[in-house]
Amino acid sequence: MSIANVINDYNKRLEQALYSNDNERIQKQHSKGKLTARERINLLLDEGSFVEIDRFVVHRCHNFGMEKKKIYGDAVVVGKGKINGRTVFVFSQDFTVFGGSVSKAAAEKICKVIDLAYKTGAPVVGINDSGGARIQEGVDSLAGYGEIFLRNVRYSGTIPQISIIAGPCAGGAVYSPALTDFVVMVKDIANMFVTGPDVVKAVMGVETTKDELGGAEIHTTKTQVATYAAVTEEDAYAWVRELLNFIPSNNAEGPRIIESRDDPNREVSHVYNLVPSDPLKAYDVKKVIEAMVDDAYFFELQENFAPNIVIGFASIGGIVVGIVANQPLHFAGAIDCKAAVKAARFVRFCNAFQIPILTLVDVPGFMPGIEQEHSGIIAHGAKLLFAYSEATVPKITVILRKAYGGAYIVMGSKHLATDINLAWPTAEIAVMGPEGAVNILYKRKFANLKKEEVALARKAAVEEYRQNFANPYVAAQTGYIDDVIDPKDTRKFIYKHLEYLLTKRDSLPPKKNGNIPL
Repeated sequence: MSIANVINDYNKRLEQALYSNDNERIQKQHSKGKLTARERINLLLDEGSFVEIDRFVVHRCHNFGMEKKKIYGDAVVVGKGKINGRTVFVFSQDFTVFGGSVSKAAAEKICKVIDLAYKTGAPVVGINDSGGARIQEGVDSLAGYGEIFLRNVRYSGTIPQISIIAGPCAGGAVYSPALTDFVVMVKDIANMFVTGPDVVKAVMGVETTKDELGGAEIHTTKTQVATYAAVTEEDAYAWVRELLNFIPSNNAEGPRIIESRDDPNREVSHVYNLVPSDPLKAYDVKKVIEAMVDDAYFFELQENFAPNIVIGFASIGGIVVGIVANQPLHFAGAIDCKAAVKAARFVRFCNAFQIPILTLVDVPGFMPGIEQEHSGIIAHGAKLLFAYSEATVPKITVILRKAYGGAYIVMGSKHLATDINLAWPTAEIAVMGPEGAVNILYKRKFANLKKEEVALARKAAVEEYRQNFANPYVAAQTGYIDDVIDPKDTRKFIYKHLEYLLTKRDSLPPKKNGNIPL
């Protein structure tokens, strides 16, 4: 065969690989409001940067007439490219080919790019749109899923793993995204559930829809499975591109440094107007965060899940930090089960990827009540305690107002090996708030007073308690607080401590792993 014939044959095969899905299938995909696998990759990656791998792979199934239905690339497109100039690996399931179902060959393609991402220290992004395991292949398909799960777990904490759900994701398929660091779901077209509406109806007798069972809103507000609910596919890929600006490519790289002209020593005097001195008055901690960080830009995560605690990324003096803050606008900033789990997982991510942790504290305690106790506030609160205790990255905590009881300890206190603990003069650090403490300490005294004398005596006792115990200076005298600072200097102090803490060295006792609370 002449070279011309060889090249001609190659070009025909290449065309089949690149355009394996016919127009009818593409139009059907578009009619559902969904993009094709290659269109998605083009939106996610820098223009012209995609290099495909395994485009001539076909499945190896010979049952149910599948030997006559072989398509180059099978049901997933994989390869590498760049996002904002940085290398990433990507796989995009192709619903137009066998409904995006995962064959052993497709799973091997996915495993190959995840392995390459790990070997080269690059993030991996998976775009999920699949009918699930390929039934015709039986256990081979299940084996393929198992090998993907193994890699998700083995490489967790070494390279960032990001999942985009842009279609159905059901049964065992949901566990790969659930094992990754961030999950983005596209509203209206994405859903995730172990058993679908038909099975729920057959087994439980309950009528439900895919969205009610596992849509984007459910997983961003109730389950914590998803990090962000994108309005459109374009929104999803833009969000992932923005996220990658804040996180390193691997666990050995260290925190990202972002260019900013914002003076790190800039005063933030307007915080005086943002935080009321009265500890019972609510305010929006996000405005405090924006006042402190570069260019007032805070990249919040899981905004609609457990809003009583706020997490996300920002930079201070160009240094990227992960921020955890109590939110007084919701439940007065008290920590409940969901808030504890949300913050704990974020702290562990930051620790895994050497991102400094900044904690802003204004917490009245753990959420009380039968519901919280029965939902496991003990175990979930312990997760947050565990996360802060095992974190060896630079940790800086600023107490803005209240820091009461066990919640004071949990929120990045000095006692959990936090490097720098600062407090505003408005900080109240105590076992409980002055009002509650006085009711216990002076119960007998108040009982012996006349009714008209009690209010005056209580007011005096509260003020005395606040002066002698519920203030930052008692803790500062013991070294539990490293400094009491003027609120307007908060940004400057955080930056000055961040600068030298970037070279921090710390390690945990040698062990296989700790046993995080259930």
